Amino acid sequence: MRTILFIVQKEFIQVFRNRTMLPMILVVPIVQLIILVNAATFEMKNIRLCIVDQDLSSVSRKLTSKFEGSPYFIIKEQTFSAKEAIRRIDNGEITAALIIPPGFEKLFIRNEKNTKLQVILDAINGTNAGLTQAYIISILQDYNKQLFAEIYSVNTNAGIETSKRFWYNPELNYKTFMVPGILVMLVTIIGFLLSGMNIVREKEMGTIEQINVTPIKKYQFIAGKLIPFWIIGLFELAFGLAIGKLLFDIPIVGNIGLVFAFAGIYLIVLLGLGLLVSTMVNTQQQAMLISFFFMMVFILMSGLFTSVESMPDWAQFIDKANPLAYFVKIMRMVLLKGSGIREIASSFYAISTLAIIMLSLAVWRYRKIS
Repeated sequence: MRTILFIVQKEFIQVFRNRTMLPMILVVPIVQLIILVNAATFEMKNIRLCIVDQDLSSVSRKLTSKFEGSPYFIIKEQTFSAKEAIRRIDNGEITAALIIPPGFEKLFIRNEKNTKLQVILDAINGTNAGLTQAYIISILQDYNKQLFAEIYSVNTNAGIETSKRFWYNPELNYKTFMVPGILVMLVTIIGFLLSGMNIVREKEMGTIEQINVTPIKKYQFIAGKLIPFWIIGLFELAFGLAIGKLLFDIPIVGNIGLVFAFAGIYLIVLLGLGLLVSTMVNTQQQAMLISFFFMMVFILMSGLFTSVESMPDWAQFIDKANPLAYFVKIMRMVLLKGSGIREIASSFYAISTLAIIMLSLAVWRYRKIS
C-alpha cells in the first residue's frame, strides 16, 4: 500500500508540474461546458422567413403580423413573386417561404374547402425543416381559430379542454436537459484522454524502462497510475456540477451521492480503456488519435444529442457496450427525475460488468518487462 501511495504522489507531482495538463484539467472543461451548453441546442430561433403576400388583404396582413410577433421567425423579406422566394432559398438567404395566394381572404370568408397556403422549406437539414414546419403549422392553426371566432362567431374553445403539464422540466429549458449530458462528456474526455497518454508519456521519456527494472509489482504500478486520474475525474464532476448549478441553475432532485457512486465505477471503465490504449501504442499522438476515435463513437451513440430509441436495432444492441450511454442516462434520471437505486439498478450492474471486463483486459495486456 505504501508503494502505491508513493506512485500516486509521483503522479500528482507530475500533473501539477505539467504546464499543459493543469489548464486542460481545470480551465478547458469549464470553457467547453459554458460554450457547449449554449451552442448545443435543438431549439430554433431567428428562422429566416420570406412572406409572399399575393392577396394584400387584411387577413393576410394579420397573418404576417403573427409571424412578425413570433420569437422563432425573422421576416427577412416580403415580396409578390414566388420565384424570387425560391431563388433566395436556393441561395441560402432564407430558410422558409410562406406563399399567400390571391383571393385568399375571399375564399376563407366563403368557407371554401380549397382555401390553401403554400409553405416552401429548405430541407437540407431534415431536423431543422421538421421543426420549422411544426412552428409554422402551430401559428397557422392558432390564427385559423382566431379567424373563425371573428368571422363566424364560432367558439373554437368549446368541447374538450386540454391543459399541459411537463414533468421534470416544466419550462422546457433545453439547458436543463443538456448540462448533465455535457458534464458526462467532459469527464469522459479528461479521464480517458489523460489516462490513455499517461503510460505512453513514460515510454517517450524513457522512464518506463527505469520503472520496469524496479521491484514494483504490476498491480501496484497500475493502481498508482490510475488512482490519481480517478480522483481528478471525480473532482472534475464535482466542479462541473457546481458550475452548472451556479451558472445554469440545473435542478439536483436526486441523491448526489448516487451520481458519484456511479461515476466512480464509470471512471474505472474509462481508465481501464485508457490503460488498454496506452499498452497498444508507442507515442502520445497515436494514443490521442485512438482515444478520439473511441470518444467520438461513444459520444455520438450515447443519447447526448440524439435519442437512443431512434437508432436502428443493431445500433441499440451495440450501444449496450457504450459506458457513456449509461452515465448520460443515469445523470439525467437522478438529477432531473430524482430516481433512486431501484430505478438505475440495471445500469449499475451493466457498468460494473464493463468495469471488470475493461480493467481485466488492460491488466492482462500490460507487460512489465525490463
